[in-house]
Amino acid sequence: RFFVNFPSAKQYFSQFKHMEDPLEMERSLQLRKHARRVMGAINTVVENLNDSEKVSSVLALVGKAHALKHKVEPIYFKKLTGVMLEVIAEEYANDFTPEAHGAWTKMKTLIYTHVTAAYKEVGWAQYPTATL
Repeated sequence: RFFVNFPSAKQYFSQFKHMEDPLEMERSLQLRKHARRVMGAINTVVENLNDSEKVSSVLALVGKAHALKHKVEPIYFKKLTGVMLEVIAEEYANDFTPEAHGAWTKMKTLIYTHVTAAYKEVGWAQYPTATL
């Protein structure tokens, strides 16, 4: 859904940036592999919410890699976490209480805050600081 809602995000993925069909993207092994890495990082954050140093460390690594190696504009983290929240709310509608929504909204903010802090730390020059 992320790539359907924000097709410009595909520019960062040479393996499937030209794919238009959502089913083709869904079947892409490279996309599935990346999705597993993303969810693994989020799982690590969730499992370590009581260890702020671990959370900071994991999200700093993600932020620095995406800033320096992949050159991804940080706004895409806000967009991705928004889509994730949307999908979780739909998939677990019966269990997605206001409390759960609040917790996932805090998680979304936590991820974006830490990732963008890493961008600032490495001196992300390709993107204006005001949008971080």
